[in-house]
Amino acid sequence: MQIQSFSKFFIALVLASQLSACGVLAVGGVAAGASIMADRRTPGVQAIDNGIELEANAALSKRFGDNAHINVTSFNQKVLLTGEVKDADIKGEAGAYVKAMKNARTVFNELVVGPNSTYTARANDSYLESKLKAQMIFTDKLPSNSMSIVAEGSSVYLMGILTQNEADLAKKVASNTNGVKDVYVYFDIISEEEKNRLEKQGKADQTQPSLPPKFQ
Repeated sequence: MQIQSFSKFFIALVLASQLSACGVLAVGGVAAGASIMADRRTPGVQAIDNGIELEANAALSKRFGDNAHINVTSFNQKVLLTGEVKDADIKGEAGAYVKAMKNARTVFNELVVGPNSTYTARANDSYLESKLKAQMIFTDKLPSNSMSIVAEGSSVYLMGILTQNEADLAKKVASNTNGVKDVYVYFDIISEEEKNRLEKQGKADQTQPSLPPKFQ
């Protein structure tokens, strides 16, 4: 039994490490397709999110170099900026650049003015993300493939398309995890009826309402 439990946990960690903002597991065509279907975004929106991240990360890195350490996460065309910048001007400029991107629906600029984080701190954040993703996988009634989890400076940022009950549960799991300092959520809240529709349809509607998130 101990061996089976360990194996299950190890598999979850491997899966968690593969869960990116686009929510696609690139482990063969079948697995990848199943993962896309489990995501409440359409494949088209997932591709848009991927494009936002690639373009913004490349542009901001080229523009600011060592004066900033910026991570861009996009989920359902809502964009989160985390990391550190040398001064407030860079923070504002980075936020303005992403807001001007035609596919960015909303931008949450959580950049901190201060020195760039150390590699040790970043490794700790990566470990924290993996641990949280594994816990979300093992939590019943949580659509882990329809969420994005970002850890920065031991603070955790959650994005996704969830019902209010799912959102409350996700925040509770994150808040009760050792090593987490603060939890911030930027969910698109949907009704139980919409959840059931998406589960039957296998994908989210591309016309998500452009409403501000309900902060927990």
